[in-house]
Amino acid sequence: MSKKRIVRKKGPVVAKRVIHDGIQFASGLEKHMYIRLKENNIRTIYEGETFTLIEPFMFNEDCYERQSNGKGILKNTGGKKIQSMKYTPDFIGEGFIIECKGRANESFPLRWKLFKKYVSENLKGVTLYKPQNKKECDEVVELIKKQRNGFRN
Repeated sequence: MSKKRIVRKKGPVVAKRVIHDGIQFASGLEKHMYIRLKENNIRTIYEGETFTLIEPFMFNEDCYERQSNGKGILKNTGGKKIQSMKYTPDFIGEGFIIECKGRANESFPLRWKLFKKYVSENLKGVTLYKPQNKKECDEVVELIKKQRNGFRN
């Protein structure tokens, strides 16, 4: 008797989009964070601001890269404008920013690191929160409430 092997699909995890209060959230975790913030009268804006982490620039050098057309042909992609890198956090409130991230894709850690650099240079005094599950969302709410009452860890 042979055992059947379960093959799991590889690739990025795609969160299920959900609608609550007329807002389309990218995940159930974001919806949970929204509900907890609302229950505690903590005002935020959902995806209300986009930050430019890297300005666009002209790349005038040669750059040979394999094309994503599956043929593996190296092509000179130099001499072109490189687009900016932007970041839109989930929630922005007075003195804090929240990014709900259950399972990150492969580009997120780099983007998050660049955003932290941006905050340290441009948004002094802003506290970042990155809850990864519902329990941590609840903890974030408590930390924000403590901070508002003048307590710090």
